[in-house]
Amino acid sequence: MQRHKFQKELYTNKGGGSIPSITMAATENMQSKFVVQRVLELREEGVALNNIAVLFRSSFHSFDLEIELNKAEIPYVKFGGFKFMETAHIKDIVAYLKVMENPRDVVAWNRIMLLVDGVGPRTAETAIGDILQYKINGSFWSSFNNYPEKLTDLFDIIKKIASGDIPPADKVGIILHYYTPQFKQKYDDYRKRQKDLEMFQTICERYKSVDTLLSDMALELPNESVSEITPTGSEDEFLILSTIHSAKGLEWHTVFIIYCLEGRFPSSRSAESVEDMDEERRLMYVACTRAQENLYITYPINVYERESGLILAKPSRFLEDLDTFTERWILDEEE
Repeated sequence: MQRHKFQKELYTNKGGGSIPSITMAATENMQSKFVVQRVLELREEGVALNNIAVLFRSSFHSFDLEIELNKAEIPYVKFGGFKFMETAHIKDIVAYLKVMENPRDVVAWNRIMLLVDGVGPRTAETAIGDILQYKINGSFWSSFNNYPEKLTDLFDIIKKIASGDIPPADKVGIILHYYTPQFKQKYDDYRKRQKDLEMFQTICERYKSVDTLLSDMALELPNESVSEITPTGSEDEFLILSTIHSAKGLEWHTVFIIYCLEGRFPSSRSAESVEDMDEERRLMYVACTRAQENLYITYPINVYERESGLILAKPSRFLEDLDTFTERWILDEEE
């Protein structure tokens, strides 16, 4: 079948305005901090938060940014996916870290015990009661052999990651190795969710302590789905986070497009067919045309993709078409 390409020539009736920018960041976290800083500056300039949007190819691309937004106390809503801490599988992993830091966290204990095959509410309740009442001291970890075997395996994992010598990312790696069979059994779409867990482990690499990680993630923890959050009045402002698919037909004063990196946007799998790559290109067109006044395109370098074992460092091929109309910025490593 012969393929036909319809040419599009962009134009504007508007004079003046800022030139779109393409910004290279040394790390994923630096990309997030750049977006946060620019959002704060725009807010000071009088641009309402709900007139600013951050767009991305896949939902997990916003996870690092969400933590930085929480730390900066910038309220946001997310469309086209759940917020980082709303996803059940991320809550599972965080529960392991919580009981390691605070053995009296009944909610977290209950969550991870019920993940164990063959452990029901009654067994979990008995074990948690034992932990709280009798064995909360350091000797507990060496005296839990009277529990069912699968439950003692869980305690072995908690005991192992409780060591202060293990970096947070490595602790999460140990948890993920133990959690993966449960993960695959619990979620039919586990392959799709896998990227979320990989991103979480990547985020953990910049933390030196689990306590700091949990503190950053606990800020403004949402209680409901973003689809249920509706601003109640003009005084309520929320920054918009959205997948590009969910942004079709909408416009904002300022738009950020993040992770414009080969392997992220376009995605690695889109290279498998011409049709998929064409769809990725159309998505870039959609994203760029959502901005009314300001357009910021960003990409980090040296991104480790755990699934493939590759280092992603090449800017999106789509950016070559934009060179004539943009200016380039580089964000260096912070000293």
